[in-house]
Amino acid sequence: MKRNKYLIALLTVLAIVVAACGDDGGADTTAGDGGSDTTAAGGGGDEEITIGFSWNNFNEERWSKFDEPAFVEAIEAGGAEYIKADAASSAEQQLTDVENLISQGADVIVILAQDTQAILPAVESAASQGIPVIAYDRLIEDERALYLTFDNIGVGRIMAEVLFEQVNSGNFAIIKGNGSDANSDFLREGMEEVIGDAVAAGDITIVCEEYTDDWLAEVAQETMEQCLTQANNDIQAALVENDGMAGGVVAALEAQGLAGTVPVTGQDGDAAALNRVALGTQLVSVWKDARILGQIAGEAALALAGGAELADIENVIEFESPGGNTMVTILLDPTPITMDNLNLVVDGGVISQEDLCQGVSAGSVEICG
Repeated sequence: MKRNKYLIALLTVLAIVVAACGDDGGADTTAGDGGSDTTAAGGGGDEEITIGFSWNNFNEERWSKFDEPAFVEAIEAGGAEYIKADAASSAEQQLTDVENLISQGADVIVILAQDTQAILPAVESAASQGIPVIAYDRLIEDERALYLTFDNIGVGRIMAEVLFEQVNSGNFAIIKGNGSDANSDFLREGMEEVIGDAVAAGDITIVCEEYTDDWLAEVAQETMEQCLTQANNDIQAALVENDGMAGGVVAALEAQGLAGTVPVTGQDGDAAALNRVALGTQLVSVWKDARILGQIAGEAALALAGGAELADIENVIEFESPGGNTMVTILLDPTPITMDNLNLVVDGGVISQEDLCQGVSAGSVEICG
C-alpha cells in the first residue's frame, strides 16, 4: 500500500480520537521498582473482559504518565478489567510475563516489546490459544498482531526537516535506537528522505552512525563521545532518535563546550527534553501525544475482545512490513516541538510552565517570560 494512502486514515483517526481523549485522567496504577511487576486494576461492569498489558520497562516516563492512564480509562469505560506486567527491560522476563497474563485469563494481550524478535514465541503462544495480540508502539513481525503506533517514518522525516532548515551541510552524527527495534530503521528511513540528496551530493558527511543498545542514554553518550573524538569535535549536527538518548548526546556535547552550538533532535516530549528545547541545547522533540495512542489501543483491545477481526478495527490500513508480512496498523501523526511552539505542551498538560522554564533566562523564550 502506498504511503500517501496513510494520510486519509491518519486525519480520520485523529479527528475521532482527539475528541474522545480529553484530559490526562485515568486510573492511578503504579509499577514496582525492578523485577517483574504484575498488578491489576478493577474495571467497571461485571468484569467479563480482561485486558492484559505487558510493558517492557515501566521506568520510561511516558508509559506511566500518559500511555497507561489513557489506556486504562478506555478499557474501564468499556467495563473491562486491566492486568499488567513490567518486564523491567528483560526480554526473557517478558516471555514469562505474557504467559502469566494468559494464565490470569487475559482475553487480549497488548505488548510493548523489549525485543521484537525475542517476543515472537509469546505471540505464538497467545495466538495458538485464540487470544488476540496488539503490538504497542513497536512492530512485532507477526501478521496476527495489530500494530498501533505513530508514523515513525514521519517522525524521522520531521526531525530531519527541522534540523535541515538550520544546518544543511557539514558533518552529521546519527544516533539510532536499538538495533532489534524496527522503529529505529523506520526513523532512519524518514531522515534519509530529507538528507539523502545532500549526502549523495557531498554537502553532508555522516561521520558516525550507530545503533544504541536498549535506547539507553548512557550508551548514546558514549557513542557521541567517541564520535566527537574521531571527528576532532568537527560535527555540525546530531540526528538522535529519541529524547532519552538526546540527553546523553547533549551531555557529551556539554563536556566539549558544544551544547547549544550543535543542534540535536529527539522525540517523545519528555519533560527533560522539553526543558532542553527551552534552554536551547536540543533543537526539537517530536511529540507523540501518547494519550491518543493509549486511547486507541484500549478501544481496539475492547473490539478484539468482543470478537472483531483485525481488518474490522476502525481506521486500520494494510502495510508490507520490513519482514515481508502483510500486516494491519493504525498510524498517528506526531507534532514537532521547538522553541517557537512550546506553549502546545504546556497547554496540553505535558509539562508545567515552571518545569519547562527551569534554568531558562528570562526573556529568552516567550513562554518563559
